Amino acid sequence: MLISIPSLRQIQMKTQQHINQQQYKNKEINYLNSQNHAQGIEFDKIKKVIKNHDVAPTVLDLGCGAGHVSYHVAELCQHIVAYDLSENMLDIVETTAVERKIKNIQTQQGSAEQLPFEDHSFDIVITRFSAHHWQDVQQAIQQVYRVLKPQGVFIVVDSIGSNQPILDTFIQSIELLRDPSHVRNYSMAQWLNLTECHGLMPLKVEKQALKIRLDDWVKRMHTPDMAIQAIRYLQSMACHLVVSHFDIQDSGDFQLDVGYMVFKKQF
Repeated sequence: MLISIPSLRQIQMKTQQHINQQQYKNKEINYLNSQNHAQGIEFDKIKKVIKNHDVAPTVLDLGCGAGHVSYHVAELCQHIVAYDLSENMLDIVETTAVERKIKNIQTQQGSAEQLPFEDHSFDIVITRFSAHHWQDVQQAIQQVYRVLKPQGVFIVVDSIGSNQPILDTFIQSIELLRDPSHVRNYSMAQWLNLTECHGLMPLKVEKQALKIRLDDWVKRMHTPDMAIQAIRYLQSMACHLVVSHFDIQDSGDFQLDVGYMVFKKQF
């Protein structure tokens, strides 16, 4: 399979946001129908956090993708803003919300680094499987802090990296091969450091596992054959520690570490 490789000048003219938009164009149905995105033990945990509010909260679904967080929590919220860089994703959220008769979801386009909302706009900000695409995670967290109300809550669900270099190098490599819009999976320690530096204190930090079927994983992103072969090569050459940690199977299926983290704005 031949693929077009851009020149260095073309690459230099692209921003990470342009790459993100390009990568997720015409893939919204794939993500709407993805079981890894539509289901997860974290949804019950998120609902418990929302139920702890005395009144129905206003929620920002940051990097909403196909909108699964918004659909799951809508009945518990006063208002939700489903926010994403991809116009295609927002279109599918609007369509699906109408189909499911959900009336309190509003969509808005933009990046995590430049949230177009007033200070203290939201009781809760939730981001799920989005943060590893952010161009500037520190700026994004600053923006989350700004738009949260005092005592507001920030919930992060994302695939995570590792403090062990060999494990971290492996996961970052196959993620980037599969999807060039990948920036970084941050480790739990990095998340704790980043949020604490920006005035967000941890309430809960947990790790869970996510089984990945390789065929579905690459098909969802339209990963070219050349990149799939490179992923399979890295899997075949991995040491026992990597194979064991990620539970790599002969089929190429494997397991991702996922962080579930809840932070609170103190002031």
